[in-house]
Amino acid sequence: MIKIFINLFLIITLTIITQIGGFIYWLSLLFISNKKEKYKVKIFSLFVVLYLSSTFLIIPKIAPFFGKVKIEDTNKLEAHNFITKLCNRNYVTPKLHNVITNVSQSFNKEFPKIKVIYLDANFPFFDGFPLIPHLSHNDGKKIDISFVYENKNKETTNLKPSNSGYGIFEEPKTDEINQNKKCKQNGNWQYNFTKYFTLGHSNKNLKISEKATKVLIEIILKSDIHKLFIEPHLKTRLKLKNEKIRFHGCKAVRHDDHIHFQIK
Repeated sequence: MIKIFINLFLIITLTIITQIGGFIYWLSLLFISNKKEKYKVKIFSLFVVLYLSSTFLIIPKIAPFFGKVKIEDTNKLEAHNFITKLCNRNYVTPKLHNVITNVSQSFNKEFPKIKVIYLDANFPFFDGFPLIPHLSHNDGKKIDISFVYENKNKETTNLKPSNSGYGIFEEPKTDEINQNKKCKQNGNWQYNFTKYFTLGHSNKNLKISEKATKVLIEIILKSDIHKLFIEPHLKTRLKLKNEKIRFHGCKAVRHDDHIHFQIK
């Protein structure tokens, strides 16, 4: 019973994190008999081989049949970390792929040395499959991208303050709207929950480049997008005025560590 529980837990967890991992682990269990010598090592080895082969060779070719395409890294656009790609969280619809590609090209003309860095996008298969912990990344039409940061010398950089890209917030100043405080007072305890998912604070001296981040957002807003989420105090601070900029609601998590935008 303990083995069954552990295997079931792994299948569920891998499915939640990667979408395909649970299925591949189940296949590995079917192929390797538990009576064989070094059973656990063989299961793990087969799972790794099948998972990596599927993630990097097979799924990119199958995903278009489900209306998704893989975001490929370029000299203008790339994932913040390898985990995003390893966990198959880097798929979008062809339309959104065109949008983010055009945005990265336009931004690169303004800041030639700086790339557009994306965080979580969507899974490759099936609309409606949740990309936890996100509420809405379930149809290939949503993506998170990082702010642009600058170092202590005021130079823009491709580095980010957290290893995950999330959880290091650009806090409101004393004269700005504190939406985090309002939401938590209303009982939405999860609003700043991403502070626990930084995976490490690697570049503590970085600060948001308000100029570059504003340029990036304005380029996005000129694209064929439906909505853009950013925290209210940053919208005010960056003097952004556009009806596409919306408040994401207290039931979500705060958006002063990244930009979320989506298409119809």
